[in-house]
Amino acid sequence: MPTKKKNLFEQFANWATIATGSSYAFLIAIGIIIVWGITGPIFKYSDTWQLIINTGTTVVTFLMVFLIQKSQNKDSKAIHLKLNELLASHQGASNRMVDIEDITEEELDQLHKFYVRLAVLAQQEDDITCTHSIDAAEENHTAKLDILKTRPHYNAHKLKVRSKKSN
Repeated sequence: MPTKKKNLFEQFANWATIATGSSYAFLIAIGIIIVWGITGPIFKYSDTWQLIINTGTTVVTFLMVFLIQKSQNKDSKAIHLKLNELLASHQGASNRMVDIEDITEEELDQLHKFYVRLAVLAQQEDDITCTHSIDAAEENHTAKLDILKTRPHYNAHKLKVRSKKSN
């Protein structure tokens, strides 16, 4: 895929994210704090001396919040696209999961309930890989149950379970 030319802010944000996340940036920050601390006695720990570090750290923190958010948004989008590609390309995966990051919290809770149900059905299976979706799990479970119901030992087992529950 050909890369499109990035705008000035995106270029700066990428550079700043890489630069500020480096060991050198950390060492520079430590150096600034050491220099500030050493200059304390020179400036007699004045209000101005304290204001310099407080203002500097506040401004840097304020700007870093936006750079970090920009970086996280880009990374998150890239990860979601990669996961969508994996879901779309895998024969057994549910396409319902593609692009779900934009659904509401309530819809996410509903999907969570479906996957809890899938986990319960998967625990009843002999083979952990035999179901890939809720629909497939329910179909497999129902088909197995229908076969089991035709066997004589199923009804005898069912009676034992009922009698244990009633005691």
